[in-house]
Amino acid sequence: MSRLRSGALAAAAGVHPQTLRYYERRGLLPPPDRSLGGHRLYPAEAVTVLRVIKAAQRLGFTLDE
Repeated sequence: MSRLRSGALAAAAGVHPQTLRYYERRGLLPPPDRSLGGHRLYPAEAVTVLRVIKAAQRLGFTLDE
C-alpha cells in the first residue's frame, strides 16, 4: 500500500501541511501511521478525501457540515 508523507500529501491535494494536522484534530482525517523517524504517513486515499473536502468548501459547505 502506498503511503505519503505530509508534504507530499499536501502538495498533491493543494493544501498547506498544517491543514492536514488541523483536519486530523477535527476528525476529518484519521490519525496517520508514523514512520520509524516519526513522520506522518498517510494512505494514498487521503488525497481523494482532501479533494472532496475542498470541493465541498468551494460549494459553500463548512467543515462542520
